[in-house]
Amino acid sequence: QVQLVESGGGLVQPGGSLRLSCAASGAIFSINSMGWYRQAPGKQRELVAGTTRLGITNYADSVKGRFTISRDNGQNTVYLQMNSLKPEDTAVYYCNAVIKALNKVYASPYWGQGTQVTVSS
Repeated sequence: QVQLVESGGGLVQPGGSLRLSCAASGAIFSINSMGWYRQAPGKQRELVAGTTRLGITNYADSVKGRFTISRDNGQNTVYLQMNSLKPEDTAVYYCNAVIKALNKVYASPYWGQGTQVTVSS
């Protein structure tokens, strides 16, 4: 069984910062890409940032220069440092990872349970 557990969400004022963490655990053989998505009320889930195992990153245009994704391969953990937060960043943030489990032939995408980020004064 593979699990992704997120932490670090909360309420922050505009211009503030938050750091999200997501740890993968369980019967893992290898982890390919890891990333963060978000879904605001009434909107579709969108990619915020992603990173390959080798550390190549990509970002949504709306967060470039403000958010930074990083990962610790030894700890099977991915982070999202969010600075200069805006009210429009308010959403549920989901961790995603493409993982090959020990009992599987192919890698599959796994999702965390989501963590709420609210940016408001």
